[in-house]
Amino acid sequence: MSDAYTNALLPTALVVIMFGLGLTLTVADLVRVVRAPKAALVALLCQLLVLPAVAYALVIAFGLAPVLAVGMMLLAASPGGPSASLFSHLAGGDVALNVAVTAINSLVAMATFPIITELSMNRFLGGGQTIGLPTEKLVQVMGTVVVPVLLGMWVRRRAAAWADRMRGPVKAGSVVVLAVVIGGAVWQQYQVLVDYAGRLTVITLLFCLCSITVGYFAPRLLRVSRAQAIASAMEIGIHNAVLAITVAITVLRNPAIALPGAVYGILMYIPVALVAYLFTRTAESTQLQGVPD
Repeated sequence: MSDAYTNALLPTALVVIMFGLGLTLTVADLVRVVRAPKAALVALLCQLLVLPAVAYALVIAFGLAPVLAVGMMLLAASPGGPSASLFSHLAGGDVALNVAVTAINSLVAMATFPIITELSMNRFLGGGQTIGLPTEKLVQVMGTVVVPVLLGMWVRRRAAAWADRMRGPVKAGSVVVLAVVIGGAVWQQYQVLVDYAGRLTVITLLFCLCSITVGYFAPRLLRVSRAQAIASAMEIGIHNAVLAITVAITVLRNPAIALPGAVYGILMYIPVALVAYLFTRTAESTQLQGVPD
């Protein structure tokens, strides 16, 4: 079970999710972000700089065990999850911005993942630990993250109608494999999860709320439109838990590091759904009052 879970299920889950993301993405989405990059740049800077600092502060404040602290930092380094676009759509956000930022951030994560994870391992586990990404691991991550996105984009370009029809089934399949992946991580480290369930629940929920708050108000303070700020909030609030779990287990070879990602992957939908609902109600109220964006 363990070898099959590590060597087959996790990479397969990530490939399915990233391919589904590619089916929603076109070159025009990326071009639009390049031509009007302000909202995307703010979201990316929050993701790359602010969220690791927030995660580090929470880890210190809660006195989290070192191995779980590394897991939290890995989660903070994860780009937006595939369901960010769905929640952004429900909340009235700029979905194209979500898709473009997710794709760009997935590529940027290839550089930031090793840096943030190695720094956190040295800080919390000590002993001059290093993880790096040797060539074969870099190829593995590229193959499970970047290549499926590019393949999905190619399929959409060649068969747009089919890609539109497949978005629903692929999204549903992504939810299923996410549940299986989280279940496997919990099963492998059940006792550790029980020992730290209380603190992990609180810290992951707080981190999600902080991520959403930063993702929305930072763009608004910089005069980004409300729709793009909502997209940023969903993008930053919904981290790619599967990616965090996959790297923890297949690259770091330590299932305990995957636990924060597993707990976050289960709990994040509660505050995210609540905030999406509040955004929707606020938008309806604003429209009724005739208040401009």
